[in-house]
Amino acid sequence: MHPGPVLVVTNLDDPTTDLVIDELHDRGVPVVRFDSGDFPATLSVAATLTSDGLTGTLTTPSRTADLGHVRSLYYRRPSGFTFPHLDEQTARFAVAQARYGLGGVIAALPGCLYVNHPHRIGDAEFKPSGLATAVAAGFQLPPTLITSAPDAAKSFIKRYGPVIYKPLSAPLYRDENGVSCTVKVAEVTADEINGAVSGTAHLFQQRIDKATDIRVTVIGDQVFAVRIDSDLLDWRTDYSRITYSVVKPPPGIAKALRTYLAHFRLVFGAFDFAVDREGQWWFLECNPSGQWAWLEPETGLPMVAAMADLLERKSA
Repeated sequence: MHPGPVLVVTNLDDPTTDLVIDELHDRGVPVVRFDSGDFPATLSVAATLTSDGLTGTLTTPSRTADLGHVRSLYYRRPSGFTFPHLDEQTARFAVAQARYGLGGVIAALPGCLYVNHPHRIGDAEFKPSGLATAVAAGFQLPPTLITSAPDAAKSFIKRYGPVIYKPLSAPLYRDENGVSCTVKVAEVTADEINGAVSGTAHLFQQRIDKATDIRVTVIGDQVFAVRIDSDLLDWRTDYSRITYSVVKPPPGIAKALRTYLAHFRLVFGAFDFAVDREGQWWFLECNPSGQWAWLEPETGLPMVAAMADLLERKSA
């Protein structure tokens, strides 16, 4: 059994992480939780690199971790670096040093199991790369266009309609009342396409005439597949209208999941599929930092224990 601590990198408000940390504490596994955004105000690092490798410490207000003996690192959703006391140019310099300094240290821990490695998360978050990898892994993919050309968008919609628009990334917006919101997945017609499309890149995808949605969460060697029934185009818009049931992935899906994760060198992934009226599973996306803990009370699947097993390195 690995004696070192589990490092957990996330923001203060992360209920999923809270559940996992509670499980690890119950098992007597040491945990050091921090938000990289707390650096350098309440988080410090002192890492030495020599021909013998990396050694040093990472210190929070309540814990100190030996960087040479970290068991695993759970990288979730840390906040960004901020230096509000500095002028704009100096703050920009400080952010870059923090990102490549602290970020580089926690990405280079010897013998550490990353769930997932922050660099691999970054690779997998490029949606076009993920879609291309899904095809290579053996998943069925709805016809998809990535473009900044209005004419290309119109032609695609006319050929493959009905078509939905999806953001390539999902940054938070604030509405006129200052409330955080996200860009929603929505159906789009050729008549709605105008010159604004040329302003940036957009993703258009053929809408599957779906019977249901599936969320498959892979945690290490364990695969948890849940059917999500609703009457919604995007089930994330109203969780009160969803019912859940545990399902078994069809032949070939499990192998494709492993192939996909291996390509990006991930040990965790939250996969979304649409299932059509004939029972065909269509790949939509894989989130390398996706939410999953809300599914456990809905289904009884032991997902928190599975994540704790992985981070504890029980089989190691």
